[in-house]
Amino acid sequence: MADEPPTKRKCLGADCENDASSLQCPKCLTLGIKDSFFCSQECFKKNWATHKNLHKTETKTGFYNPFPKFNFTGPLRPVYPLSPRREVPKSIPHPDYAEDGIPKSGRSLVRTNKITQLDAKGQEAMRKVCRLAREVLDIAAAAIRPGITTDEIDKIVHEACIERNAYPSPLNYNHFPKSVCTSVNEVICHGIPDQRVLLDGDIINLDVTLYHEGYHGDLNETYYVGDRAKADPDSVRVVETARECLEEAIKLVKPGTLFREFGNVIEAHAKSRGCSVIRTYVGHGINTIFHCPPNIPHYAKNKAVGECKPGMTFTIEPMIALGKYRDVTWPDNWTSTTIDGKRTAQFEHTLLVTETGVEVLTARKADSPGGPIPMPTPAAETNGSS
Repeated sequence: MADEPPTKRKCLGADCENDASSLQCPKCLTLGIKDSFFCSQECFKKNWATHKNLHKTETKTGFYNPFPKFNFTGPLRPVYPLSPRREVPKSIPHPDYAEDGIPKSGRSLVRTNKITQLDAKGQEAMRKVCRLAREVLDIAAAAIRPGITTDEIDKIVHEACIERNAYPSPLNYNHFPKSVCTSVNEVICHGIPDQRVLLDGDIINLDVTLYHEGYHGDLNETYYVGDRAKADPDSVRVVETARECLEEAIKLVKPGTLFREFGNVIEAHAKSRGCSVIRTYVGHGINTIFHCPPNIPHYAKNKAVGECKPGMTFTIEPMIALGKYRDVTWPDNWTSTTIDGKRTAQFEHTLLVTETGVEVLTARKADSPGGPIPMPTPAAETNGSS
């Protein structure tokens, strides 16, 4: 059955008879107010004084900022309410924190710094869960577009996990409410999916972890939303620098490499591109436990103890910022943002140390969405003379 052709929209500008273009008010999109189309940027600016009153009076959507008095460091705001917690069938094995939100494994007071070296069976289990995690991330990344909400992305991730008989590891881990972390623009990590729509020009990190057959697999990537992001030099600089920092660190992974060495290489590369390295958050061991030793700091001159040995599995996940490296956490106790509101990007792989080097368990596939892009070139200038 064929759809009826869409009728043309009219511009919302007062006394404007023009048909609307695809230009929508970005504030309306953030608030979930639909169909706020204008014919041109000039018409939008002309009508701003009256149009902005709609943002104050609109109540039908029910969307709101839960922390109106918080001093946000950048332009991003949470858009609540959060959707209800998504359920995972009981037939799928759950991690020990699934019910009460409290991880129990790895909390023994005896040899708390012991780093697990997996046997062949454990390594194969890690390969499997990491392959599935890559599949889920790629499915979610393919859905990124202006207009989709981060909650819709969470639904996609959740359902893709269940289809693979896997539990989404973030769900209720220390009471995290969702199945994936969605970190937009100035959010460093641990962004909670909500009702905010993605805008053309945003960048977004998707952090996916699966729990399958007793093992966790963890990875994340930062993606460009629409063509405006790809045309913004600062966005491209921070995203591609973060990507390259991870690649440079992975080159060092082999038996005998000290864990503290990764941060030296990462910070040197970040500084060469005019970026800083977030210090609060680190890479981590991962296997049957979501987060366990070793800790992998991403900044230079760190004091991490230990060295790579065959059979170890851990993540490296540098967070790179355009401005200062310090961070501020929102009142939701999860969302971490840059202290100056400038953009930040992150990439992560789960790695297996082999006898001769490293195996990237969450490696990209040939058809994985995203991937590196070149720095945008400035449009050719014209002198206006004929």
